[in-house]
Amino acid sequence: MPDILVLYYSRNGATAQLARLVARGVEEVSGMAARLRQVPPVAPVTEVAAPPVPDEGAPYVDRRDLRECAGVVLGSPTRFGNMAAPLKFFLDSTAAEWASGSLVGKPAGCFVSTGTMHGGQESTLLSMQIPLLHHGMLIVGIPFTEHALHATTTGGSPYGATHVAGSQGDRPISEHERDLARALGRRVADVARRLGAAP
Repeated sequence: MPDILVLYYSRNGATAQLARLVARGVEEVSGMAARLRQVPPVAPVTEVAAPPVPDEGAPYVDRRDLRECAGVVLGSPTRFGNMAAPLKFFLDSTAAEWASGSLVGKPAGCFVSTGTMHGGQESTLLSMQIPLLHHGMLIVGIPFTEHALHATTTGGSPYGATHVAGSQGDRPISEHERDLARALGRRVADVARRLGAAP
């Protein structure tokens, strides 16, 4: 069964929750499966290295996951209107995949979590799409045919799924945010299926 790689970095858990919703959406498409992975944290050289296996959550990503997938959905918290350093660090390590063209023609989408309504959700989504375009991927967003995109007063964007977690990170994912995260997963999986889902 073809996999859609749902790859994320989450510091406080909100992005990980969105990732699970995106994965659920992927698996709502007949014949498609989600492969949930996270990137490890990065730290200054003065800090102790993280263990090779995470204490909780999805396994750490291996570049093989990129080559084997039929599509990718990236998730990150916002950091000053940009993706978090751990996700950028991983993407910076994918030169071999870029050179081989292993991601060319595969669909991709993005999702983010941020502390405030104006925390840079859309600029973060756009910044995450740039390396995917360099890899030759086909960017998939959320069309306005999704009712929740019209109705949401929390997160959500045509550029990807979003969640407004609140300044303390304690705001639950709203019903509209849930709907849009699942819709994004379904869209990427459906496009991959239509393209033949050949990893």
